[in-house]
Amino acid sequence: MRFAPGTVLFVNGSDRRLTVDRIHWHSGRLLVTFDGITDRTAAETLRGFVVEVERAVDETPEDPEEFYDSALTGCVVEGLDGVVIGVVAEVIHLPSQDMLSVRTPDDDDVLVPFLVRFVPTVDIAARRIVIDPPDGLIEQAD
Repeated sequence: MRFAPGTVLFVNGSDRRLTVDRIHWHSGRLLVTFDGITDRTAAETLRGFVVEVERAVDETPEDPEEFYDSALTGCVVEGLDGVVIGVVAEVIHLPSQDMLSVRTPDDDDVLVPFLVRFVPTVDIAARRIVIDPPDGLIEQAD
């Protein structure tokens, strides 16, 4: 189990390590308590940081429709016609849906809803994503 007590997690952007003390579910969310983080003030020092778990480079999620952000970042994004639109710069997780932030050759960023109807093909092995963007999305970035 990834968040078992004793597991060490990494705080992205720092040398800080966090050791899982205990876990429990509350209102459908996994709550993780870390050693040394004993109150709200201590927890606030972690606000805005991404906590990461070490994983094997070739590890993939069990569900074939799920992808690690790190696997998507850097993938070439093409339209249905094969024309390169850009490269995935980051994955943005919003409450309503995930978005792919695609950096175009002109250094613009285009946000593409990460939904099957707009992203029909994700080929991680080929580092390639095919999109069928909503009308006007790509033209707005030109």
